[in-house]
Amino acid sequence: MFNEYADYDGLGLAALIRQRQVSAEEVLETAITLCEQGNPALNAVVHPAWEQARQQLRDGLPDGPFAGVPMLIKNTGFEVNGQPLSSGSHLFSDVISTQDSTLIARYRRAGLLLLGKSNTPEFALSFTTEPLAYGATRNPWDVTRSPGGSSGGSAAAVAAGWMPLANASDGAGSTRVPASHCGLFGFKPSRMRNPLGPVAVEAIAGMSTPHAVSWSVRDNAALLDVSAGADRGDPYAAPASPYSYLHAVTQAPRPLRIGLITRSPLGNTLDPEILQVVNQTASLCSSLGHQVEPAECRYDIEALMRAWRIILGVNVANGMNSFAAARGISDALARLEPVNQQWITEGLSWRGTDYLWAVNQLHASARAMGQFFSQYDILLSPVTSEVAPLLGEMRGDTHDLDAFYQRFWQHGPFTCVFNASGCPAMSVPLGMSRAGLPVGVHFGAAFGEEATLFSLAGQLEQAQPWFHRRPLFNRSSHVSV
Repeated sequence: MFNEYADYDGLGLAALIRQRQVSAEEVLETAITLCEQGNPALNAVVHPAWEQARQQLRDGLPDGPFAGVPMLIKNTGFEVNGQPLSSGSHLFSDVISTQDSTLIARYRRAGLLLLGKSNTPEFALSFTTEPLAYGATRNPWDVTRSPGGSSGGSAAAVAAGWMPLANASDGAGSTRVPASHCGLFGFKPSRMRNPLGPVAVEAIAGMSTPHAVSWSVRDNAALLDVSAGADRGDPYAAPASPYSYLHAVTQAPRPLRIGLITRSPLGNTLDPEILQVVNQTASLCSSLGHQVEPAECRYDIEALMRAWRIILGVNVANGMNSFAAARGISDALARLEPVNQQWITEGLSWRGTDYLWAVNQLHASARAMGQFFSQYDILLSPVTSEVAPLLGEMRGDTHDLDAFYQRFWQHGPFTCVFNASGCPAMSVPLGMSRAGLPVGVHFGAAFGEEATLFSLAGQLEQAQPWFHRRPLFNRSSHVSV
């Protein structure tokens, strides 16, 4: 065991390895030991690949910025050669990938060691990580609560200190919500900043964007430096950035115009403690020389909710049908969780004109965000309406799709417009509730403005550090103390 392991972020560990102050083997075995000790309590890793990671190390690592740093991959959407890709579902329980996706290949070239797959809700369709197929992931800050979703396994593993960063993806807030609930930095890049190839071009009409949760801002930025860029054959891509994102973290931003939003677009009640943290953050931004003022972002939230439901239902239904046809499975629908059975059944009923209407709502939201960012550089808001929910509150074993869907949106009403519009956004861990639960604060910027967000995040991290604020997770009693 490398006892000082948790004192370093990913770039810090890689530097120690390069300087031969610690070996890559020591770092890897420490990460594996922490996962093995803690996973019975948290259930964050569902498909461990320890031997593959050891073999990857024996085969020799490239001289990348993360050489020797351990990392988990989210269990949906990302192929790792030789590893399962069950997507949190009984239906896909025996799927083994036969190739690396483009993103994973770039991670390997950066020197990252791939330890396996992190838990996710079935098909990543929830803001909690409680798949019936693999069981609930628990939040290391309070094991009676959810780490969020759908990247909840990745967030729980990083928050518990098993690794400094982990892969995530975000289709409605699925990176930023668990980052907020687990006290991490979570970043959703602009649409198509990171590739989804070689098989897929875009996911859920371009709304799903892969990246990561991490303890430090610089790890997150450096990872995007190595992963970003169009794949061969992509029909479109985010505009190339003239900046290194890691360099942007070290540069104080110019004075920014920040629009502050503290009311839910759905009109539901927000936790007063979350509002307090957001308002304190607004004051912090003002003290750093930025201009902060109350603002409104005018888009049709009801239309966006309906559009997201149609697009997700149709896309998942298409994926299920294609898989079932290829495998000769006649009862595919029956193998899914009750709420997803209903969602997919509904998805199969939508017409092409319904889907086109839904896609046009995404474009309408992009126009609205374009208008907002013609007046402001940054949108500041809560990430969620409440702190991490108790386990069971948002689970997919309900037979009431309408109630499930309403609860989903009320929990995270601020995040999805950034998926619909393609704009980048981040959750920054700037607060704690009185009960000791993390509270993230949400920042968004115009399409292609990741460097602005990273620059602001670096400034906030320096002004109000969070790296050493860790959950006191007690593995022997399986409680957070």
